[in-house]
Amino acid sequence: LTTDDHKSYIHFKDIFMEHKSQVLDPKDIGKVLPWVHIAISNAKTQLADIHHGIEPEFLQEYLNEFCYKFNRRYFGEDLFDRLVMIATSYRTDFEHRIYK
Repeated sequence: LTTDDHKSYIHFKDIFMEHKSQVLDPKDIGKVLPWVHIAISNAKTQLADIHHGIEPEFLQEYLNEFCYKFNRRYFGEDLFDRLVMIATSYRTDFEHRIYK
């Protein structure tokens, strides 16, 4: 496991077989992790724009939706066909809330 040198990671040596700390110069972060900031920014934008009220119990579903969209952003014309295929074959274990 390679992490930054944050003080909260002090117990990682007890949990993981190998733990290395790597501190980067702030100007090099874009070279090492080029998509991280873009992905986080896009996820925050989607949550703020589409899902105005974020419920903690649905957060994993929101993140699953973002990952699905992000991983298929270059599908173009094939996206609708794939979406129909997945929608007809997918079964969820998600239970809806009953409002009283």
